[in-house]
Amino acid sequence: MSADSSPLVGNTPTSYGTLTIETSLDPLNSSVSSVRLSGYCGSPWRVIGYHVVVWVMAGIPLLLFRWKPAWGVWLRLQPCNLARAETLVIEIRDKEDSSWQRHTVQVQTEAISEGSLELPPQAQAEDGRSQAAVGAVPEGAWKDTTPLHRREEAVRGQQQVLRYYLFQGQRYVWIETQQAFCHVSLLDHGRTCDDIHHSRLGLSLQDQTVKRTMYGPNVISVPVKSYPQLLLDEALNPYYGFQAFSIGLWLADHYYWYALCIFLVSSVSICLSLYKTRKQSQTLRDMVKLSVQVCVCRPGGEKEWVDSSELVPGDCLMLPQEGGLMPCDAALVAGECMVNESSLTGESIPVLKTALLEGPVPYCPETHRRHTLFCGTLILQARAFVGPHVLAVVTRTGFCTAKGGLVSSILHPRPINFKFYKHSMKFVAALSVLALLGTIYSIFILHRNRVPVNEIVIRALDLVTVVVPPALPAAMTVCTLYAQSRLQSQGVFCIHPLRINLGGKLRLVCFDKTGTLTEDGLDVMGVVPLKGQAFLPLVPEPRRLPMGPLLRALATCHALSRLQDTPVGDPMDLKMVESTGWVLEEGPAADSAFGTQVLAVMRPPVQEPQLQGMEEPPLPVSILGRFPFSSALQRMNVVVAWLGATQPETYVKGSPELVASLCNPETVPTNFAQMLQNYTAAGYRVVALAGKPLPIAPSLEAAQQLTRDTVEQELSLLGLLVMRNLLKPQTAPVIRALRNTCLRTVMVTGDNLQTAVTVAQNCGMVGTQERLVIVHATPPERDQPASLEFLPVESSVAVNGAKDSDQAASYVVERDPRFSHLALSGFTFGVLMKHFPRLLPKVLVQGTVFARMAPEQKTQLVCELQKLQYCVGMCGDGANDCGALKAADVGISLSQAEASVVSPFTSSMASIECVPMVIREGRCSLDTSFSVFKYMALYSLTQFMSVLILYTINTNLGDMQFLAIDLVITTTVAVLMSRTGPALALGRARPPGALLSVPVLSSLLLQVALVAGVQLGGYFLTVAQPWFVPLNRTVPAPDNLPNYENTVVFSVSGFQYLILAAAVSKGAPFRRPLYTNECAGPVPSNLPAVAPAQTSLQEAFQTVGAGAGRAALAATHWALEVVHPLQYPGHWISLPQSHRLGPSQRHHH
Repeated sequence: MSADSSPLVGNTPTSYGTLTIETSLDPLNSSVSSVRLSGYCGSPWRVIGYHVVVWVMAGIPLLLFRWKPAWGVWLRLQPCNLARAETLVIEIRDKEDSSWQRHTVQVQTEAISEGSLELPPQAQAEDGRSQAAVGAVPEGAWKDTTPLHRREEAVRGQQQVLRYYLFQGQRYVWIETQQAFCHVSLLDHGRTCDDIHHSRLGLSLQDQTVKRTMYGPNVISVPVKSYPQLLLDEALNPYYGFQAFSIGLWLADHYYWYALCIFLVSSVSICLSLYKTRKQSQTLRDMVKLSVQVCVCRPGGEKEWVDSSELVPGDCLMLPQEGGLMPCDAALVAGECMVNESSLTGESIPVLKTALLEGPVPYCPETHRRHTLFCGTLILQARAFVGPHVLAVVTRTGFCTAKGGLVSSILHPRPINFKFYKHSMKFVAALSVLALLGTIYSIFILHRNRVPVNEIVIRALDLVTVVVPPALPAAMTVCTLYAQSRLQSQGVFCIHPLRINLGGKLRLVCFDKTGTLTEDGLDVMGVVPLKGQAFLPLVPEPRRLPMGPLLRALATCHALSRLQDTPVGDPMDLKMVESTGWVLEEGPAADSAFGTQVLAVMRPPVQEPQLQGMEEPPLPVSILGRFPFSSALQRMNVVVAWLGATQPETYVKGSPELVASLCNPETVPTNFAQMLQNYTAAGYRVVALAGKPLPIAPSLEAAQQLTRDTVEQELSLLGLLVMRNLLKPQTAPVIRALRNTCLRTVMVTGDNLQTAVTVAQNCGMVGTQERLVIVHATPPERDQPASLEFLPVESSVAVNGAKDSDQAASYVVERDPRFSHLALSGFTFGVLMKHFPRLLPKVLVQGTVFARMAPEQKTQLVCELQKLQYCVGMCGDGANDCGALKAADVGISLSQAEASVVSPFTSSMASIECVPMVIREGRCSLDTSFSVFKYMALYSLTQFMSVLILYTINTNLGDMQFLAIDLVITTTVAVLMSRTGPALALGRARPPGALLSVPVLSSLLLQVALVAGVQLGGYFLTVAQPWFVPLNRTVPAPDNLPNYENTVVFSVSGFQYLILAAAVSKGAPFRRPLYTNECAGPVPSNLPAVAPAQTSLQEAFQTVGAGAGRAALAATHWALEVVHPLQYPGHWISLPQSHRLGPSQRHHH
């Protein structure tokens, strides 16, 4: 456990528990900094006091406690130790925000006959986060077995009681000896691969029942409320409550038409909101719901068919050969599976899953990804080799699974810490203060004019609904939705609309190389064979190689499989095997060819003519075992045999530097580094192949007993496979355009460093006249501390990992990163993270090429760049980029799927042209949001000025005048402003992100002063006219309407609304001119709904009491209520404009 999550520090009362979650690399949780847990239990005196307060205040506190449940808990219950708590208050703080979000949950209990919670020695999750809510108890070691909490009333019946709570779908159980609530996944932490294999016998019914009580059902549930519940939620929303109050206010002030209009619009909007919210909830529930019958093993060799909802960790599944959807996360312990993981990773290429090897190594789903079947993925086919069945042991269920985590991220998305939204709330709070001042002034004026007290109250309250613009959230959401619609029409799909605005603030974009900057397919340029300790000339056609270890390695060292008589797998493996001409066979045909059971057989080309130099006739080669490619290890290997072979051989394929380090030095040519440099400097992708004979019997059973470490040592280098990976034609122009606008471009790849450097130079990331330096790190060895060297890119030893102090260049990190670039490998990045944390930011500021980066290192890089205040974009196409895509502020996945949960943006175009498109739309949307914000603020202030002027002379605007301003003018203008498209080209400037800045505030103040001056000037000019007839001030409005004063103020302000719209709608450099707008129309109905950050802005309106939403807001509801279709796995919550529409709808007076 971390030091931060030890027993409470300071003098915090023992009645509170605290959970501190460390910063995680898990993008779904990376926004959470810490969680504080507080326990409460019943108190008779507090309950009596609670009911007295509720009765005395006529039930109003109940409404308040519905909005703020924690307040009700604090009043009704008393603090207590977590061990006795009946209700918990969970406080969550964002890592970039000092505020706490509060939630309340009930502690539930469930009787259990017997059992124990097995807790590992270290309560630390795989991703580094502590998941135990720790109470104030002395720090002690975790025990291997912790008995469940016993209740006194349960002891007599020899039963134990399990205490737990559910939060955001996750289950936390109480550990008595540790005085902590622990996440259920922590119970299985520390399991080794041996433990997984021991579970293949299955669970007994008794064990299965106990575990089902602890872990809960294997269900990913999406709540779907009934219409009465939804209606109650809508009706008790602060906006509707204030709207109902406002309608009553208008009726009391005789504004019947306005009140009737708003009532009808609100009623229709509530009905639409209820229908669409429920429909979207049902859609998401149907998308994630999965209930199938599965076959599980029981002790004694028995089988039982159960519903997938009854599965628990430890169950052993028998997978059918035809495959199907996985209902849970499971570790494959016998057989092989071909799996489509596109629903989780966006990668449509099927992935081969092999059986998990036994050993004392702790099991981790990410580390052993090639042996783990994830919930929601589709098994295309399953094949058994050792034994009659394909077996998988359940490791996680429900919301603990990979699919559950993604659904949880949709239901509870990470908040967006954007300065613009924070400033918006502060600005609204300032407007509320202005409303208070206006109210005080109006009370004074109306009292001076001898207006009755009841009329003064009505007018004063009405003024609050004028000054604070409740339509603001809706108007700003329109901007984002129009940008989303334009992106969708160009093939870019977005499931997190508020991320579009973040695209406008991007300062740095990371790119994957293969498939993103370069073409997806690799063309085999040839093979460099090895003879003795010397490389031979390049052989352009590998099929013409003589029969021997190198040809066999090329034909067999892959993870391809046949699906419907078609080879499927990694594109590089397909190209490599295609170049040899050999054919893959699987199943009974493969077994008959070798006379025993094998994984697959590779057959040489039929009727291949005898070639010169061929020493052996071509024989079919059988694959007996394989260790699939691992991004972390950067290699794969196979065990093969053929008829007549006395012992099998193993072949290894992977990165040249790593494979060479596994080889016997005597087999590696002295010019290996130079040869590698020659090809990688030309931009080719180089893969090394090695092999050796194995002293085992040529059988499948013997091969399956081998460990990876045994196979991958004392190898003999066989040769190099050289592949051509061309740049996509769109890459260089896009990179050039981004750099011309002062946007940093960074390459993050798992490929060779020199290949990455060459691609970076060819695509323009590194200019021809710019300096490129390799950063090479050495970890501490014996008495030598860790060291860094900065070497010129021309040094081949620097690029390929050798050290030569004579070639080390003295290098000072330059202040302007545009004219110098750093390139480093994943190994060096790891050394920097561990041993040079203070130097790391300086390297990252000038780092342009990051090669040999493991998937988790890509995520680390994105997070470290964000710590330097960069707004980071990430563009990638493979499963290795998933973590980085989710962690980035703007992640763009190049995928053929219309929408993917892998990243906020999914582009159907297979090139990086989508990146400047997203940035242009982001800048346009952000700039439009600023404009709309300023316009709505000026609109409210203009109307505020008009009402104050008319209040002073004891009159007001009329019923229809308010309708004309709010519905006809403001709504039309706001929608038209939002439809303005982005500029055709990217510029160097970026839209401002801070609303509370001198230029913005000074502009608003000057406009307000000008508006007030013009209205007053018009009023005094009218009064000075000879035909002017003053109004009767003894009669209040609306009885003294029409009059000259009202007419002139209304007419002048009407033109001011239009002039203000034109003034804040400047086009260049982020938008097209206003006259390019098309006719206003509704937002397309297939857009996802409002995102949570917008909700926070709307909540600010609740706080300041601005829920008096005007007719403008009610009218825009129809343009914003959107339906979330089945193909979007994104936000399902509709845009309840009617929520945010508050009653300030009228402005009658």
